[in-house]
Amino acid sequence: DAKEVVGNDRKHVWHHLTQHKPFEENDPMVIVKGEGMRVWDAKGNEYLDAVSGAVWTVNVGYGRTEIADAVRDQLVTLNYFAQTAGNVPAAQFAEKLIEKMPGMSRVYYSNSGSEANEKAFKIVRQIAEKKYGGKKHKVLFRERDYHGTTITALSATGQYERKNQYGPFTPGFVEVPHCCEYRAQDDADMENYGVWAADQIEKVILAEGADTVGALCLEPITAGGGVIEPPQGYWDRVQEICKKYDILLHIDEVVCGLGRTGKWFGYQHYGVKPDMVTMAKGVASGYAAISCTVTTEEVFNMFKDPEDARMDYFRDISTFGGCTAGPAAALENMRIIEDENLMANTLDMGARMMSNLQALSEKHAVIGDVRGKGLFIGAELVSDRKSKDAMDEKMVGAVVADCMAQGVIIGATNRSIPGRNNTLCFSPALIATADDIDHITDAVDNALGRVFG
Repeated sequence: DAKEVVGNDRKHVWHHLTQHKPFEENDPMVIVKGEGMRVWDAKGNEYLDAVSGAVWTVNVGYGRTEIADAVRDQLVTLNYFAQTAGNVPAAQFAEKLIEKMPGMSRVYYSNSGSEANEKAFKIVRQIAEKKYGGKKHKVLFRERDYHGTTITALSATGQYERKNQYGPFTPGFVEVPHCCEYRAQDDADMENYGVWAADQIEKVILAEGADTVGALCLEPITAGGGVIEPPQGYWDRVQEICKKYDILLHIDEVVCGLGRTGKWFGYQHYGVKPDMVTMAKGVASGYAAISCTVTTEEVFNMFKDPEDARMDYFRDISTFGGCTAGPAAALENMRIIEDENLMANTLDMGARMMSNLQALSEKHAVIGDVRGKGLFIGAELVSDRKSKDAMDEKMVGAVVADCMAQGVIIGATNRSIPGRNNTLCFSPALIATADDIDHITDAVDNALGRVFG
């Protein structure tokens, strides 16, 4: 009974990122079914999902019975045992994952992207204590990047509206400047902006004291902060700086990982050799909860000191890191991506979406910039192209709402970065067809025309 379900939702469910006062007069949206690229709500309305479950997660699409069957079969055999012991799908998926990540070696399982990043931060802190007398404990993070919803993950997040009202934060987390070329800093060297932006990281390291900085945590492409691809030269210089000052490079692939950008991981587009990589979301396409903190063997070996065996190991546990459903789903998810050649499709359909949106920018002056890689694209809206004044967040929301009314779900930066919540976000499933892409961009075209005239 749809009415009963919606009523129960209104009475008892506390939704994520939602002001509930409007529910006093309007029904909350309740999604009841998904198939391929589409979902249906409790009232029977159909939507084309251009954001993979609203938070860039359902990479292989809805209704994958083969993943559901793999999870069901595994749960009947063994549903859970703590990761103090091993299990079959965890061992198998770790092997498959490491095959896709040359230079990496070890997989630590947990439940969510926030938790995967917490594990990485704890690794940095414990290494600092073991190797540097506690001094090299600071973690640098980048303005506009997002690393999770827990207090410490928020401490490493450069989105101030998300952080508002949740302080005080964990000490030892220090921000470095963003690298958005479209929003370049006033004193930037625009001839070599990528190198210049990376050099700003070095300035922060020197100001903090290189002997106090243990890690640099970056998204390969900034996601919720506006879909920002680092400019040419940035990643090469970042790696030079990390090596120079003996700083661990931690790449947060929670959004970009598992094919979203057209490679298994976003960092692989740039020749990056990380020390730690974190991932979640698309690892199992939302069919089961799983996240991974992946490290090199060198990082792993720092926890194998026989002189203090009682305390010298990674003293961490994640209860549901021991649930077998996650790696079972992840194995089947990876098989689907490989067997259906979805990364090639991602590059093809991403190029089509980029071309369509760039064509819309010639038609609609409110589109200031289109950027991204693969099926991970943002369109930044401005009120004036010359001044680049950001479009008002309410107007951006009106575009999203108009698309929703047309039966297309798109995303947008919102309540994250003061004065910069003006980017439309697109991350359709890797199974998207040309018709799906055209349907999405046609809806955006219609919405821009209606909202802005």
